[in-house]
Amino acid sequence: MGSVGVTGSLASARRIARFTAVMYKPHYLLYGVLWVLALEGTAALAAQPDSAWRPTGATVLRIVVVAFVLLYLRMVDEQKDLEYDRVHNPDRPLVTGAVSAVDLRVAMGLIAVGAVAASLALSVGSAVMITVAMVYGLALWGLERLSGTVRTHILVNLVVTYPVQLLVTGYVVVSAIDTGEVRAQWQAAATAVIFAGAFLQFEFARKTSRMRRPDELLYSNALGAKGSAAASLLCAFTAVLCDLVLVRPWDYAAPASIVAWLPVPLLLVPAFGALKFRSSDRVEYPVLPAVVFILALYLALIGQALALP
Repeated sequence: MGSVGVTGSLASARRIARFTAVMYKPHYLLYGVLWVLALEGTAALAAQPDSAWRPTGATVLRIVVVAFVLLYLRMVDEQKDLEYDRVHNPDRPLVTGAVSAVDLRVAMGLIAVGAVAASLALSVGSAVMITVAMVYGLALWGLERLSGTVRTHILVNLVVTYPVQLLVTGYVVVSAIDTGEVRAQWQAAATAVIFAGAFLQFEFARKTSRMRRPDELLYSNALGAKGSAAASLLCAFTAVLCDLVLVRPWDYAAPASIVAWLPVPLLLVPAFGALKFRSSDRVEYPVLPAVVFILALYLALIGQALALP
């Protein structure tokens, strides 16, 4: 019996590894790393512009926790979206049987225990915040099963589901305050607007099409292609504007001011995407500029945090 159990566990681990390779691409991990560094650094710069920010061992541990929690949330989504994926994404691992719901749930349990334990090593507040984020992810699964409106109305779904991203943002900021990398000031909390805008510009871009497809969850179904494209662009502008308000680049002299103003020219990237969509006959909104913008903005924010104080 023992050897059978070990064999079964190893087989399950291999299925989870294959799931991770397919559904958690390297650029997702890169996004998680840059997100934590940019968020912690920007919160520190905004809340304590008189002192330098540098990543610490606590920063590294937060990156590890966020990376695994993003995988956890990906596993929740895989199960939550199963019926939708059977129609629109039939090659997904859970649909094809490459991984089972039991495999995912066991892995989720292990990740949850590890994330809470690692966060508890940082602070009690860290453990509480990451627990709330993971519980909220599970609650969304239940809510979508119970509410047809949440499940099928894209804008309602966004309002209900986006807070899980805010909770992870809150985890990073609260944890960094607890471990001393960030000062407890309102500016630290306000940095959440930057990251909400950056992420949502990508979210709108990836679900925008000229073709109305009522059976798919597209923002353009609710807002129209132009409205959805405009929403993406507005989110990018909001992110940069919030950074300018918090960082105050006009207070810096050259050459530091060059780094301080860097997010502004980055707006040309999503603007190019919007212009390309408007001036061509392409059906789908170009997602690559939205991806480039969010990654480039996070790199610029990390540069600001390292260079400006």
